[in-house]
Amino acid sequence: MAIVSEEPRLPCYDIKSADLSMVALLLKTTDTQAVSSALSEQLAESPDFFDQDPVIIDLTNLGTQAEGFSIDFPDLIRVLKMHALMPLAVKGAEGTVLTQAKMAGLVDASDARIRRSVPLVEVLPPHPAPTPVQALVAPVVVPQGAMVVDKPLRSGQQVYAKGRDLVVMAMVNPGAEVISDGNIHIYATLRGKAIAGARGNTEARIFALAMEPELISIAGVYRTSENALPSEVLGMPAQVCLQSGSDGDKLLITPLKP
Repeated sequence: MAIVSEEPRLPCYDIKSADLSMVALLLKTTDTQAVSSALSEQLAESPDFFDQDPVIIDLTNLGTQAEGFSIDFPDLIRVLKMHALMPLAVKGAEGTVLTQAKMAGLVDASDARIRRSVPLVEVLPPHPAPTPVQALVAPVVVPQGAMVVDKPLRSGQQVYAKGRDLVVMAMVNPGAEVISDGNIHIYATLRGKAIAGARGNTEARIFALAMEPELISIAGVYRTSENALPSEVLGMPAQVCLQSGSDGDKLLITPLKP
């Protein structure tokens, strides 16, 4: 039996605006086989990292107007679906390339704003001076529903907390990687990689009792160890959050206070 709305003016449907969190795939090659191999290698230890996530195929860096430019959209779509990504739109396509993309079922997302992944950082001066690690050790309050890891993570190990926070009770060694869709709490030294807000959560944060990371990232904005942290936070209890402004997005690193 059909169910009919009690609203007499629009008995069948309403049309409203909606927000959709999407992943952007910034292509650097038109070789779909190379893309497939790279995704297989990257997702080898976390095959469930993507779960039918909608994706924008970004061709901005490939120059689609260049003479002889060609990309096999049906094959690229097949490759992405094989890795649990759902391609919905294309960005940076023009002319015949855009026409081919539309024929493959993609919509034009030329106006989509892609969050920049740039190693920008701002460090706020501590006030008062940062407290030594020992003074900050307190009973651990584990966020409800968080994934908890109570053993040190060695080089090559990767942990992914899908759809929740991640709490690590021991050291994250160089070469290890911790990933979370929410916040990351490390009640020890962070010397590996920490990626919070992996699916675009710009409110996510990273906390560590000793901040010495190889890489820190929130919602795609990252900083690597090639740019050493200032002395105010290096090796100290600190937190990382994302700050958006007129000049773009940047990571904000501040000392933790007792």
